[in-house]
Amino acid sequence: MQQHTTPPGQDAGAIVEEFLRLVMVPDPVAASRFVAPGLAIRFTGGRPMRQPAECSAFNATRYAWVKKKFESTDVVAGATHEEAVVYNTGTLYGAWPDGTPFEGNRYVDRYVLRRGLIVQMDVWNDSAEWLLVRAGLAAPWTTPGAGA
Repeated sequence: MQQHTTPPGQDAGAIVEEFLRLVMVPDPVAASRFVAPGLAIRFTGGRPMRQPAECSAFNATRYAWVKKKFESTDVVAGATHEEAVVYNTGTLYGAWPDGTPFEGNRYVDRYVLRRGLIVQMDVWNDSAEWLLVRAGLAAPWTTPGAGA
């Protein structure tokens, strides 16, 4: 795997946004330039993964296609001066395997970068709950105060 080294001063948030853009293309090979050896991924449902290609492969089973609409990318100090923690939040939009479009599916991603490379990635979103409703296994919900 080819490694990417961060130019001095490059923003950790920009690294994560470019990584996400490449994963959503999907181009997991290009996205791999932004990850460190030994990358630890914990995907939705606690699924362990090691490579961006595994994320793309999982998404291909869950969606006909999916993209992220970024709402916020926030960078905070990590455990050491060489680390940064990045939270990227927003919504997913795309189509389910049967072609039905969706949007507004909330997500939160958390990344730990060390020396400009992603060493840890955690992913949460509402897809599982939405799929339960689509399968008739859970009742649809309404926003409190939205009325019936």
